[in-house]
Amino acid sequence: MVRSHQPGQAVFRSVLPEDIDWKPFAAFPPSVRLAILVGHPSEPGPYLIRVKVPSGVKLMPHRHPEDRIYTVMSGVFYIGLGDKFDGDRVKAYPPGSVIVLPGDTPHFHWAKSGEYVTQVSAVGPLGLEYLDSADDPRHQKG
Repeated sequence: MVRSHQPGQAVFRSVLPEDIDWKPFAAFPPSVRLAILVGHPSEPGPYLIRVKVPSGVKLMPHRHPEDRIYTVMSGVFYIGLGDKFDGDRVKAYPPGSVIVLPGDTPHFHWAKSGEYVTQVSAVGPLGLEYLDSADDPRHQKG
């Protein structure tokens, strides 16, 4: 049986660190950057992205409909579970850590000790819903 390829995986290719195209993402605070490495996150199917969060930035409580696997690439990734931001409830994950986050799990992030980069693997479409719409950059006036 011949298996069809996943989106973005039909030919051999590589993504070198210097070729990563970091862009703003409307659902994140303005200083946060996202890079699409493999696939099409807005469509059904597997995707691989990286998220770069500068020092001090907080991503307020939100959830994703899709199951996600985070790999910490650099810096320390602080994540807490729950529907209210609580800096005392974040746990630190150093580079190389892998975090499995089931879909629809309320959580929050904080770049507490400096910039971090995470790699996210999931099956799209990507979704992001803030628990308090006032925290959603897509709803804030510039």
